[in-house]
Amino acid sequence: MASQIQDRLTTDQDLLLMQEGTMMRKVRTKTWKKPRYFKLQSDGMTVWHARQAEGIAKPTFSISDVETIRKGHDSELLRCLTEEFPLEQGFTIVFHGRRPNLDLVANSVEEAQIWMRGLQLLVDLVTSLNYQEQLDQWVSEWFHRGDRNQDGRMSFEEAQRLLHLMNVEMDQEYALNLFQEANVSQSDTLEGEEFVQFYKALTKRTEVEQLFENFSSDGQKLTLLEFVDFLREEQKEKDHAPDLALEFIDLYEPSESGRLLHVMSKDGFLRYLCSKDGNIFNPDCLPVYQDMTYPLNHYYINSSHNTYLLRDQLCGQSSVEGYIRALKRGCRCVEVDVWDGPGGEPIVYHGHTLTSRILFKDVMATIAQYAFQNHCSWEQQQTLAQHLTDILGEQLLNTTIDELLMDKLPSPEQLQRKILVKGKKLRAIEDIEVDEEEEEELEKDEDSDVDPGTYPELDTQLQPESQELVSGNKDDEVVACPMSCLLICGHILAQDPSTIPGSSFLSNQDSRTISCPDLSALVVYLRTVPFCSFIHSKENYHIYDVSSFSETKARNLIREEGNEFVQHNARQLCRVYPSGLRTDSSNFHPQEFWNAGCHMVAMNMQTAGSAMDICDGFFRQNGGSGYVLKPEFLCDIQSSFNPERLISPYKAKILLVQVISGQQLPKVDNIKESSIVDPLVKVELFGVPEDTRQQETNYVENNGFNPYWGQTFCFRVQVPELAILRFVVKDYSWTSRNNFIGQYTLPWTCVKQGYRHISLLSRDGTSLHPASIFVYICMREDLEKHREELEAEKSTEALSPPTYKSLKIQSQRKDQSRIKAPRQRLGKDA
Repeated sequence: MASQIQDRLTTDQDLLLMQEGTMMRKVRTKTWKKPRYFKLQSDGMTVWHARQAEGIAKPTFSISDVETIRKGHDSELLRCLTEEFPLEQGFTIVFHGRRPNLDLVANSVEEAQIWMRGLQLLVDLVTSLNYQEQLDQWVSEWFHRGDRNQDGRMSFEEAQRLLHLMNVEMDQEYALNLFQEANVSQSDTLEGEEFVQFYKALTKRTEVEQLFENFSSDGQKLTLLEFVDFLREEQKEKDHAPDLALEFIDLYEPSESGRLLHVMSKDGFLRYLCSKDGNIFNPDCLPVYQDMTYPLNHYYINSSHNTYLLRDQLCGQSSVEGYIRALKRGCRCVEVDVWDGPGGEPIVYHGHTLTSRILFKDVMATIAQYAFQNHCSWEQQQTLAQHLTDILGEQLLNTTIDELLMDKLPSPEQLQRKILVKGKKLRAIEDIEVDEEEEEELEKDEDSDVDPGTYPELDTQLQPESQELVSGNKDDEVVACPMSCLLICGHILAQDPSTIPGSSFLSNQDSRTISCPDLSALVVYLRTVPFCSFIHSKENYHIYDVSSFSETKARNLIREEGNEFVQHNARQLCRVYPSGLRTDSSNFHPQEFWNAGCHMVAMNMQTAGSAMDICDGFFRQNGGSGYVLKPEFLCDIQSSFNPERLISPYKAKILLVQVISGQQLPKVDNIKESSIVDPLVKVELFGVPEDTRQQETNYVENNGFNPYWGQTFCFRVQVPELAILRFVVKDYSWTSRNNFIGQYTLPWTCVKQGYRHISLLSRDGTSLHPASIFVYICMREDLEKHREELEAEKSTEALSPPTYKSLKIQSQRKDQSRIKAPRQRLGKDA
């Protein structure tokens, strides 16, 4: 069970000192600074803390939860405490997801360096682990958790407790049999390799073994031709199957002789199915794979609303961390509300509220990509323009690309590493024939209520997740993405100095559109204009004009003038933002606006939930660049498409999803060792209203370790180009709503067919490795001749006992189409 981490724990001087423990100050706010004793545990994967060296310790964090370590100079909080602590003694632990950063101050620079180097070393080691090393580490962690007295051996009583920790209730006689089979030394305890064999027996995948045997002539190996047959027939790899078979054998077959003979063993087959190549997300869609040379209005753009806020819209904290996290997750349109500040320096906060304030120049110094909404006086607008020019330099786009005529927008490829300012321009520069008083009225948020949207059935069940998170004060999320097209758009709104807001919570003061020439000159391609009507926009506005819509306004337009909205979005950019009534920073579902081709659908990225799952899942493709090419029918200014009233011909598809099994699902309640989940899987399809559906499995009682469902669902998809698939695993409860366990969301266009594993993500979007579900996916044309067969197949599956059934369009292996299910107790329909 030895791993790189275990080896370094005994040789690396920094890690040895960290295992002895260190007293440091934990800093939460400018006033909350308390000493705590931190210690790296012997597993090398967890850090515990206590109030004092001999005090009761409890887990603080896992190394797998850490994204990176920052120096004290890079900490927004520690920079405010330089009079109390030297920055060299401080450092910040940055976590994946929405978990707040952990700021620590050591007693000396040397101690700080020890922990910074040691933690970063462990993070790098965890990140670089291959499949086998991850498995070894996982086994080692379970052994340490199960070995209660830490004597390096595991008794049967400890093994029984471990089963509860692993989230499974197992018959005592069966568990004892597995224990005795692994205990070859007859010592009544398991050590080293014995525990490995015990773990392998627990994690035996009967359904995968049966699938393997279906294609293996001798039940022991897959020959090259048999593996090619599997890849072609089941995995739908088509003509690529022969080349992929050789590649996958080289990558995943553990036996050197197997690799030389070009055969795949059971272990290699399982490794392949659990790898990125056996994942449901098509690996070809992970890098930038789309054409990035189309005009900007041909793309969906990952967008954030009030990016500076870490929590709610009324009293939440403003922080530059919001921008760092949004940009790392691929956001390409961020927002900055800029107001007059003291000392002639503009400040950023949510105006007319109690949110905290940060300096505009700090935002600019922290991020090189931003967008901003400006409520500043003439003098501070000049300061804004100066900061933009000085700090961003050549990154700021202040002229057209290669002096081209403005007859079309530039492409993301042309705008790489450039920053665009979206805002209003002076009348003297660009005359808009709309009276200013009328303009202000047009821009007022028309929300009278937060409409549940186009998905009322789903929203009533999904939205509470978001509400729970808000009331529970959940953490902030960071998801890394590659640096590709760095276009960031923003707003520039100007306000007369006489109407600068004071301390009032809300204000009904009128404002007039003015802007200093220096700031106005920075608006090149993205001129903000008010929306009057689609006819008015078509007759008066240009390709570079951008209108913003509240979610209620946009939703009403889609329902009443859906086709006109699609054509409008094919001509010019638009932005949709959340209702002002969403003071808790909750989110709408972005899908209904993407259906109409809306480009910048701004999300409250600090709030987790189903809406952000959809957004994150959709923009995971194309290199996480924040740009996704719209379907052709949403880029045609003569398009007849209307998401609310479909008119053929659109190529409808049939989607078959079989939810087979789950693997090592996490507990919902980690505090209670005896708590074991009753998992079920909900399959949700989002798209145009006619396509939006959901179905769920029965629940499996008392088994989160290796539950089996074997249930098949059918979806008819009218517009697959707009469809998004979401898998949600929940813990069934007959007394209350089912508890969230994990989820995974991806676009239809990125789904791989065949037998696929789905790696589950937490509510915050962080990995729950090794938790996964195993599914079979099949897509086919919606042909009339298949429909009766499909209904019969679905009806048979619903009445059958839990057995495995292959869902091939043309079943050529009828004798091999069934796999016996592991014995599970299936509860009634949840």
